[in-house]
Amino acid sequence: MTHVANDAPLVRTPTGDGRGGLLLALVSATAFGMSGSLARGLLSTGWSPGAIVLARVGIGALVVAPFAVASLRGRWRQLRAQARTVLVYGVLGLAGAQFCFFSAVAAMDVAPALLIEYTAPAAVVVWLWARRGQRPRPYTMAGAGLAAVGLILAVDLISGADLAWSGVAWALAAMVGLTAYFLIAADTDTGLPPAALTGAGLAVGTLALAALAAVGLLPMHAGVEPAGYRIGDVPWWLPVLLLGLVTAALAYTTGTAAGRRLGSRTASFVALLEVVASVICAWLLINETPTPSQTTGGLLIIGGVTLAKLDDRPPRETP
Repeated sequence: MTHVANDAPLVRTPTGDGRGGLLLALVSATAFGMSGSLARGLLSTGWSPGAIVLARVGIGALVVAPFAVASLRGRWRQLRAQARTVLVYGVLGLAGAQFCFFSAVAAMDVAPALLIEYTAPAAVVVWLWARRGQRPRPYTMAGAGLAAVGLILAVDLISGADLAWSGVAWALAAMVGLTAYFLIAADTDTGLPPAALTGAGLAVGTLALAALAAVGLLPMHAGVEPAGYRIGDVPWWLPVLLLGLVTAALAYTTGTAAGRRLGSRTASFVALLEVVASVICAWLLINETPTPSQTTGGLLIIGGVTLAKLDDRPPRETP
């Protein structure tokens, strides 16, 4: 990853492009935030996390494939040249992050696992500082601190949580995978269009998850019972389809496109809004009313993201 879009301190981002990138990042975070509530209805009918994530990524790969092929017309050589990047993106950034997160929640509470995984924006800042000499600016540091407090409140960690060293290790591995996703998605040196990178990555991720399932590391259980939500029972295939179309195909495609426009640092901070979206979706879909702590945490996360985004302002020209 030799060049990450808009992460260099003096790179100017056109206003329209920056706004478009922010909109794409918000769509991506909202789409990702729906995954937990949609999966909850399937889990209650006997689906295993492995079966849900494999179906989600597999459907996403099928949906994005035509767009990926169309975007690569006449440029298949670029895909072959970037095979290593695509492999890391699919195995580590997509399949690896999800597998490690589900392994973490099998050993510890969801809240602390989510908190550890979403230290990824801080890891992105450290990576850019260590590898590219991009010292974080004051607004970024303040935004990171504010968002960290917001995360603790949003996942309701202060009420107490079950921690296990094995779970912490898996959650840290998920954070590494998520960090790789942000960095690779924003890399403009690959020459791959966002749809092509996403489609190829989802295909690789599907194969990786299928391999884990084949060797027994990813338990696979599914059923055909209706899934229950706040609106009532729905056929099992409806949440499965939404998981593939919205929380995989749409989420990863818009997330990759946002990374190209915003850069990995800003895109990773905006992605923190997934936690806020997940709380709202849980309220709308499975009737889990947000607590005052979660509401306050969501507002702090929004404030932290806003502060971090302020560092994207182009520097003033000196006469």
